[in-house]
Amino acid sequence: MKKLFLLLVYCCLQLISFSQPYDPEKVNKKARQLFDQAYERAQDGNTANAIGLLLQAVKTDDKFVDAYLALGNLYGSLKNYRSSSANYEKAFAIDPVYTLPDKLPYSVNLAGLGEFEKALAAVTELLDTKKPSNPLTLENALKRKYSYAFAVDYAKNNPEKNYVFAPQNMGDSINSAESEYFPSLTVDGKQLAFTRKLGGNNEDFFYSNKSDSGNWQLSKPMEGNVNTEQSEGAQNISQDGQWLVFTGCYRKDGYGGCDLYISYKTENGWSEAINLGPGINTDQWDAQPCLSPDKRELYFVSRRFGGYGGSDIYVCRIKPDGKWGEPENLGPGINSPEDEQCPFIHADNQTLYFTSSFWPGYGDEDLFYTRRLPNGGWTKPVNLGYPINTIDREGTLFIASDGKTAYYASDRNDTRGGLDIYSFELRENIRPFKTLWVKGKVFDKKTNTGLPSAVELIDLGTKKLMTLVETNEKGEYLITLPVGKDYAFNVNRKGYLFYSDNFSLKVNNTDTTYEKNIGLQPFEVNANIVLKNIFFDVNKFELKPESQTELDLLVKLLLDNPTVKIEIGGHTDNVGKPADNLALSNNRAKAVVNYLAGKNIPVQRLTAKGYGETKPVADNKTEAGRAINRRTELRVVSK
Repeated sequence: MKKLFLLLVYCCLQLISFSQPYDPEKVNKKARQLFDQAYERAQDGNTANAIGLLLQAVKTDDKFVDAYLALGNLYGSLKNYRSSSANYEKAFAIDPVYTLPDKLPYSVNLAGLGEFEKALAAVTELLDTKKPSNPLTLENALKRKYSYAFAVDYAKNNPEKNYVFAPQNMGDSINSAESEYFPSLTVDGKQLAFTRKLGGNNEDFFYSNKSDSGNWQLSKPMEGNVNTEQSEGAQNISQDGQWLVFTGCYRKDGYGGCDLYISYKTENGWSEAINLGPGINTDQWDAQPCLSPDKRELYFVSRRFGGYGGSDIYVCRIKPDGKWGEPENLGPGINSPEDEQCPFIHADNQTLYFTSSFWPGYGDEDLFYTRRLPNGGWTKPVNLGYPINTIDREGTLFIASDGKTAYYASDRNDTRGGLDIYSFELRENIRPFKTLWVKGKVFDKKTNTGLPSAVELIDLGTKKLMTLVETNEKGEYLITLPVGKDYAFNVNRKGYLFYSDNFSLKVNNTDTTYEKNIGLQPFEVNANIVLKNIFFDVNKFELKPESQTELDLLVKLLLDNPTVKIEIGGHTDNVGKPADNLALSNNRAKAVVNYLAGKNIPVQRLTAKGYGETKPVADNKTEAGRAINRRTELRVVSK
């Protein structure tokens, strides 16, 4: 047996020693002619013809390594990664030494297929066996190895095995033979705005409305004066559908190459665009704006001096006088020595998505997200992962208020022409917070006239202001409600009693959206409001911590109106003994008065009175009715 084994080893060694390495000079002459013709076609940009000739060449000479390598290269340029990888592998099988430098483009095509472990092994083999002598090639190989290692590690730490990335073309109502990109939706998901390139150079804004049956209607140009003979692009429509911010380049009123503009929706369509001015725009590139859901923050990208690298993300905030403040760089936690672009702040006003060519990822530019911290900063950027991010350049992303439906532009194989807009479901662990909304009208309760007012949303847990919205001149408003928290909802206008309400969304996972038309009461004797954010435990009269937001609002009201006297009335349902309910309501009213007195409101201006169960405003036969009857009221005694 030992002799037989030695004989087999010897025979194998003989076969290896007699196997001939690939010699380009010994290629079949006809195959070489086909190869040369393919090269000329490829130089002329006729890739399909070149591939056909190369396939004939390898059919003529199935050991033609250079033809297989050329096929790998051309298929890769078409993003046909599977055919590309297959042809590289045929070349490697014939001569692994001659083809070693091609392990780098081979690894790129493997990564294009999502086979990052094989890609890492291929580029590692190249670097360990014979590092490229060209400095740029070596740098590229090292960068690729770093990306593949990241991808392998990401897959191990994010095993979303049930997630299917299946983008759906939005169809002929949205997409055309031209390119469509920069999708943007209103919060109710009923209107989609986007940019379309016309005639290869001019960019205009189009929109489509969703019908009651859920289908998108045929898109059409935005009415009004926002579209011009010049290019308008990179637009973002506000969540309420009333503002449109966008990028305009090389305009007469511009301050640099590209500036930020705003247009307002009117009864006659969109207004003529207004340059946002020198406080925001510079003589450098300023572009890609995105509004926060309350329209009080404007995120955008700029190459202005003083940044951290190429293009940085900035934010401007509305000042009390209604003007935009100075742009603030989002800082080195987000911006880098390279390019950060395409900011998108979700309707939750807490999750920011953007692209970066610097932070660890898969290729040219990847999509990342970061969440707002309680102190106003941002968490470390998180890569959205494969297959949303790929070895190619990723661009704009828009996520609907449901937190899971995403939209982006791509040139996938079912495109109608150029870039098309697609929708897909976002992987669960990279979603923003699902967001509901409340909308309506604020008006004078006596005259029914619409009132411009301030609408506030406050996190009852942290007592921090989440959103502040100013109604329009008609009193109309829309404010977003990210689920997962409990909120105080307040409406204020000078000369009127404030309105208060609350939304319990910390545990209640609902799809309900709200409409609240709010009549504010003029500040006059006997005007009264229910203080809906004063909270007590059952049968207790100690104020719960969540009550502080409303109590401090009441303090401010009394400080702003120093001559006013009020009564705080406590009310209960009819459960229990009437005497006990009277005592409980009286003690609850006193608790509120004591808090106000502790904030330096003179006690002479304050009266506490308990009414027990004597003044119901709803039916005590149901729990919902009893909950309404358990209330704390404010009544103006004198001005």
